[in-house]
Amino acid sequence: MSSRSLVRTWDILPSRGFSTAWVGLTDGRLTARGRAVGLVPEPYWVSYTLETVEAYVTSRLHVTVETAAATRTLDLRNDAGRWTVDAGHRPDLDGALDCDLGLCPLTNTMPVLRHGLHRQPGNAPHPFLMAWVAVPGLEVSASRQTYTPLARAEHGARIRYESGDFRSDVEFDEDGLVLGYPQLATVLTR
Repeated sequence: MSSRSLVRTWDILPSRGFSTAWVGLTDGRLTARGRAVGLVPEPYWVSYTLETVEAYVTSRLHVTVETAAATRTLDLRNDAGRWTVDAGHRPDLDGALDCDLGLCPLTNTMPVLRHGLHRQPGNAPHPFLMAWVAVPGLEVSASRQTYTPLARAEHGARIRYESGDFRSDVEFDEDGLVLGYPQLATVLTR
C-alpha cells in the first residue's frame, strides 16, 4: 500500500486570498480537507472536504462558505456516475467523474493523476465533464474542460487547461498538484 500526505498553500490571485489543502494519496484514491480565504467579490471563508474512490473519481465534496451575510453549505455526491447536490439528483452532471471547486487548485489534480498527464507530456487532448462549483456562491453547473499535456517542466509538467473561452498553461509538480496556474494561483509551500 502506497500512501503520501502532502500540504500545499496557494496564493489565489482573483480573490486576493489564499488556499491550503491537506491531501492524502493512497493507492489511486485522494482525500483532502482545505480552507481558503478571499476578499473578492466580498470577504469570505471556505472550508471543504473531498473524497474520491478508486482512480481518483470524486465521490463527495462537502463545502461551507461563510460571508458577513450568511453561511452556506453544499453536499455534492457522485454515486457510480449519478450526481446529487444537497440530496437532489442533477442529471446534467451524470457522466462526470470529477468536481471542480472554483478558485481551488487542488481540484485540478484528479484528472491529471487518473490519466498520468503529469508524467506523459505530448499526448492528445483529454476532454472531461466536471461538476463545477462557483465560489463563494456555491452554484453548481456542468463544465466541459480539456487537459492537454504540453511538456515536461523542471518540477513536473505543463498541461494546457481549457474551458469555454478560457485557456491557461498550468504547471503541475511530480505529485500531480498545481505549482503555477497563470491568472489563478501560485504555490507558496511545497
